[in-house]
Amino acid sequence: MEQQRFVKESRSYKTSRVFPVDVNNNNTLFGGKLMAYIDDIASIAASKHCRCSVVTASTDSVDFLLPINPSDAVSLESFVTWTGTSSMEVFVKVVTEDLKTGERAIAATSFLTFVAMDSNRKTVKVPAVVPETEEERQLHETGFKRAEMRKYRREESKKFAHFLITKFPWE
Repeated sequence: MEQQRFVKESRSYKTSRVFPVDVNNNNTLFGGKLMAYIDDIASIAASKHCRCSVVTASTDSVDFLLPINPSDAVSLESFVTWTGTSSMEVFVKVVTEDLKTGERAIAATSFLTFVAMDSNRKTVKVPAVVPETEEERQLHETGFKRAEMRKYRREESKKFAHFLITKFPWE
């Protein structure tokens, strides 16, 4: 029987406060700072799912929906939504909470792909993922389509890379 794990077994959470050093010139959280949080929490979810080392294969999307302000806490929830043979799609939901009013909203969403590796950096098979909630089922059911889009985009990126030069302008 194929090994499988429930989505809830990979769920991971991170909450951070927005400090003055974390904001840009618009006085909102730096997008790059949020992307670092996203990659961090997504890698934890992927590792919990396969219980081995993982590498980020791609950040498939990061959609910034609302600004995150210095008066906010930013909470990230991540979990594996879909699996291939050695790859896992991880979804990250970013919730902002105004610490004065308690008002919450979805500030960003993201999909990333991770690959499971053994100690020799060889890919290993990952367990299938089993959704239980409606949110998990919706994300799981649309996972194959996103995987096909990733595959196509990756092939196009490889073709595109052949046009690019490696010589720097100052050389």
